Amino acid sequence: QVQLVESGGGLVQPGGSLRLSCAASGRIFGVNFMGWYRQAPGKGRELVGIITSGGSTNYGNSVKGRFTVSRDNANNTVALQMHSLEPEDTAVYYCHAVAVVGGVRDDYWGQGTQVTVSS
Repeated sequence: QVQLVESGGGLVQPGGSLRLSCAASGRIFGVNFMGWYRQAPGKGRELVGIITSGGSTNYGNSVKGRFTVSRDNANNTVALQMHSLEPEDTAVYYCHAVAVVGGVRDDYWGQGTQVTVSS
Protein backbone atom coordinates (compact mmCIF):
# COMPACT_ATOMS: atom_id res chain seq x y z
CA GLN A 1 0.00 0.00 0.00
CA VAL A 2 1.01 3.57 -0.70
CA GLN A 3 -0.29 6.48 1.37
CA LEU A 4 -0.51 9.95 -0.14
CA VAL A 5 -0.97 13.10 1.93
CA GLU A 6 -1.60 16.45 0.24
CA SER A 7 -1.04 19.91 1.64
CA GLY A 8 -1.13 23.50 0.45
CA GLY A 9 -4.68 24.11 -0.72
CA GLY A 10 -6.67 27.22 0.13
CA LEU A 11 -8.24 30.40 -1.15
CA VAL A 12 -6.42 32.56 -3.69
CA GLN A 13 -7.42 35.52 -5.82
CA PRO A 14 -7.64 35.30 -9.62
CA GLY A 15 -4.22 35.75 -11.14
CA GLY A 16 -2.52 34.47 -8.02
CA SER A 17 -0.27 31.50 -7.37
CA LEU A 18 -0.45 28.49 -5.11
CA ARG A 19 1.73 25.45 -4.48
CA LEU A 20 0.45 22.01 -3.56
CA SER A 21 2.60 19.24 -2.14
CA CYS A 22 2.07 15.52 -1.77
CA ALA A 23 4.12 13.14 0.35
CA ALA A 24 4.13 9.42 -0.40
CA SER A 25 4.86 6.72 2.15
CA GLY A 26 4.51 2.97 2.46
CA ARG A 27 5.44 0.54 -0.34
CA ILE A 28 6.76 3.15 -2.70
CA PHE A 29 9.43 1.12 -4.47
CA GLY A 30 7.12 0.33 -7.39
CA VAL A 31 5.78 3.84 -7.89
CA ASN A 32 6.40 5.20 -11.38
CA PHE A 33 3.85 7.87 -12.23
CA MET A 34 2.91 10.54 -9.70
CA GLY A 35 0.82 13.59 -10.26
CA TRP A 36 -2.37 15.51 -9.81
CA TYR A 37 -5.98 15.33 -10.87
CA ARG A 38 -8.82 17.64 -9.97
CA GLN A 39 -12.57 17.54 -9.70
CA ALA A 40 -14.82 20.58 -9.79
CA PRO A 41 -18.39 20.51 -8.49
CA GLY A 42 -20.66 18.70 -10.93
CA LYS A 43 -17.79 17.61 -13.15
CA GLY A 44 -15.68 14.52 -13.61
CA ARG A 45 -12.12 14.09 -12.43
CA GLU A 46 -9.62 15.48 -14.93
CA LEU A 47 -5.88 15.30 -15.42
CA VAL A 48 -3.86 18.25 -14.19
CA GLY A 49 -0.32 16.97 -14.58
CA ILE A 50 1.73 13.84 -14.09
CA ILE A 51 5.44 13.09 -13.91
CA THR A 52 7.40 9.88 -14.23
CA SER A 53 10.28 8.84 -12.01
CA GLY A 54 12.54 9.90 -14.89
CA GLY A 55 11.07 13.40 -15.00
CA SER A 56 8.85 13.21 -18.10
CA THR A 57 5.68 15.24 -17.72
CA ASN A 58 2.22 15.44 -19.24
CA TYR A 59 -0.39 18.14 -18.57
CA GLY A 60 -4.05 18.70 -19.11
CA ASN A 61 -4.77 21.20 -21.88
CA SER A 62 -6.45 23.69 -19.57
CA VAL A 63 -3.36 24.15 -17.40
CA LYS A 64 -0.51 23.98 -19.90
CA GLY A 65 1.84 26.91 -19.51
CA ARG A 66 0.42 27.85 -16.09
CA PHE A 67 1.01 24.81 -13.90
CA THR A 68 4.21 22.83 -13.30
CA VAL A 69 4.57 19.39 -11.74
CA SER A 70 7.85 18.52 -10.06
CA ARG A 71 9.07 15.50 -8.19
CA ASP A 72 11.68 14.76 -5.54
CA ASN A 73 12.43 11.05 -5.78
CA ALA A 74 14.77 11.10 -2.79
CA ASN A 75 12.02 12.39 -0.50
CA ASN A 76 9.08 10.74 -2.29
CA THR A 77 7.23 13.96 -2.84
CA VAL A 78 5.48 15.55 -5.80
CA ALA A 79 4.51 19.20 -6.04
CA LEU A 80 2.18 21.26 -8.20
CA GLN A 81 3.08 24.90 -8.74
CA MET A 82 0.11 26.87 -10.04
CA HIS A 83 0.34 30.36 -11.56
CA SER A 84 -2.19 32.68 -13.18
CA LEU A 85 -5.02 30.95 -11.38
CA GLU A 86 -8.53 31.39 -12.72
CA PRO A 87 -11.93 30.82 -11.09
CA GLU A 88 -12.27 27.80 -13.39
CA ASP A 89 -9.36 26.20 -11.53
CA THR A 90 -11.50 25.91 -8.42
CA ALA A 91 -11.70 22.23 -7.55
CA VAL A 92 -10.60 19.53 -5.17
CA TYR A 93 -7.09 18.52 -6.18
CA TYR A 94 -6.05 14.91 -5.69
CA CYS A 95 -2.57 13.49 -5.57
CA HIS A 96 -2.24 10.29 -7.58
CA ALA A 97 0.39 7.58 -7.79
CA VAL A 98 0.70 4.51 -9.98
CA ALA A 99 2.72 1.53 -8.82
CA VAL A 100 3.55 -1.42 -11.03
CA VAL A 101 4.95 -4.49 -9.28
CA GLY A 102 5.23 -7.85 -10.96
CA GLY A 103 3.17 -6.58 -13.88
CA VAL A 104 0.28 -5.61 -11.63
CA ARG A 105 -0.82 -1.99 -11.63
CA ASP A 106 -2.22 -0.30 -8.55
CA ASP A 107 -3.55 3.26 -8.39
CA TYR A 108 -3.43 5.28 -5.19
CA TRP A 109 -5.18 8.54 -4.33
CA GLY A 110 -4.79 11.15 -1.65
CA GLN A 111 -7.72 12.51 0.30
CA GLY A 112 -7.85 15.70 -1.77
CA THR A 113 -7.23 19.33 -0.99
CA GLN A 114 -9.57 22.20 -1.85
CA VAL A 115 -8.36 25.03 -4.09
CA THR A 116 -10.71 27.99 -4.43
CA VAL A 117 -9.96 30.85 -6.80
CA SER A 118 -12.16 33.82 -6.01
CA SER A 119 -12.00 37.53 -5.37
